Amino acid sequence: MNYPLTVLISILLFPLFAHAHGPTPQKAKESIAINAPVEQVWNAVKQFDGIASWHPDVKASKGDGKHESGGMRTVTLQNDAELTDELDYYSDKDHEYSYRLKIENIKALPVSSYSVELQVSPGQDASNSTVTLKSRFYRGDTGNTPPEDLTDEAAVKAMNAFFKNGLNGLKKKMEP
Repeated sequence: MNYPLTVLISILLFPLFAHAHGPTPQKAKESIAINAPVEQVWNAVKQFDGIASWHPDVKASKGDGKHESGGMRTVTLQNDAELTDELDYYSDKDHEYSYRLKIENIKALPVSSYSVELQVSPGQDASNSTVTLKSRFYRGDTGNTPPEDLTDEAAVKAMNAFFKNGLNGLKKKMEP
């Protein structure tokens, strides 16, 4: 094949490939101030498999009780859809842990994967705290033309709502 013909074919095919792309990583981050000391708030959230005690979107949660890499939990949402998460990092000293989705379930959240970090940090003084949830994730359908309910926008909206609802539930539990 000669050079000009190769260039011409590349120029003609490039637009076809330029519009076909897979998913890009998305992010969500939510924080809330709680009028309770760090240790008190940490005690409410540190049990990895105890999320049902403070998150209103979670009907039930169970796990293996491990607070180390590899610890597992299954979370049942109010719509009976389940998520299975695996603990990646846990620090009682730093009041934080991180975990990731182990088994995908787009009926629970319209994402194909996620990693989440939860941290409790001191607030303006010793009597209050800030809790932050942040995540990196991919939309539920990783193909080039996902249905509307599995797009990047749907995934971001769902993750932010899940975080906000959880943080508001935690605040309500800590500040009756």
